[in-house]
Amino acid sequence: MVLRYCCKEVVPFTAMVAVECTNVGLNTLFKAASMNGMSYSVFIVYSFALCTLVSFPLTFIFRRAGLPSFKFSLLYRFMLLGLIGFLYNMFGYKGIEYSSPTLASALSNLTPAFTFILAVIFRMENLALRSSSTQAKIIGTVLSISGALVAILYKGPTLLSSSSSTPSIKKLDHPLESSQTNWLIGGLLLAAGYLMLSIWYIVQTQIMKIYPSELIAIFLYFLCTVMIAAPVCLLTEKNSSAWRLRLDISLVTIIYAGFFGPTLSTAVHTWGLHLKGPLYVSIFKPFSVVIAAAMGAIFLGDALHLGSVIGATILSIGFYGIIWGKAKEAEEEEEMSADFGSDDCLGSASPIGNTRPLLLS
Repeated sequence: MVLRYCCKEVVPFTAMVAVECTNVGLNTLFKAASMNGMSYSVFIVYSFALCTLVSFPLTFIFRRAGLPSFKFSLLYRFMLLGLIGFLYNMFGYKGIEYSSPTLASALSNLTPAFTFILAVIFRMENLALRSSSTQAKIIGTVLSISGALVAILYKGPTLLSSSSSTPSIKKLDHPLESSQTNWLIGGLLLAAGYLMLSIWYIVQTQIMKIYPSELIAIFLYFLCTVMIAAPVCLLTEKNSSAWRLRLDISLVTIIYAGFFGPTLSTAVHTWGLHLKGPLYVSIFKPFSVVIAAAMGAIFLGDALHLGSVIGATILSIGFYGIIWGKAKEAEEEEEMSADFGSDDCLGSASPIGNTRPLLLS
């Protein structure tokens, strides 16, 4: 019983928290590298190419038996997944370039709200307006979007600033001024990126229902993303010198991303989607806000602004409102199942067997 509980609850929880820490570290490194002149286009192509090389041998080492035959029609789905992933990374890293990793972590709390809205639009989530669980999810969604608007539109006075930073970063040239306009542009780009991430969760969940092999899905996703990103980024970044790698923080960031960035996070998130569903994966986003603020202050010398604190607080309240609504809904479904004397009418606890797979916790 204890071992089963660890496998079902403790291991996924630990993995999701670890991934949030590595993602914040990657965002902080990317911000430092972009301040040093690295192009986000160059970073996306090189990092995803390395991710593809790293994930390829894993498909053979951890090969699963009994998989369904791979159908050619799945390639179209993976190309769509690659396009969504490319847009998510493009919006996200450009948004960080204009703003900060702290704002990126705060706005990541929009993911459950976007997921809920998309599920309603595509009729994958039923709206029972008189139900307390539905009301909590609606209120939580409204609060999440309101908190995001506060964080984006209101920068506010500085609450905490750090004059200390690492020597290699202190001397960097800042290509983008820390103005309200850039903050707004960065916030909007980040919000668009997290909308793409919510869509990515949904599409990946559907793919896993058809072909439940996490490692093969990850490799094909990376490969399709590189195939889409390479020509687009070559057109957007025409400076040939920008594509030359040097022994500096840019190379460190790309290597870190290749081994601990998308490779690790996509593997854990895909596994989490298969095991727990999209909403469970997205509920760990608030952990990254405090981590990002600390890393930004220590390594980048970033200041913490009042608008970010207020916005992140409202976002977190809305975030947990959605989570409470989902937990309440699960309780109601279990009670209905007990009343009917059978659990089979509601499907399994896995997103594979549920009639509404997108928002399972």
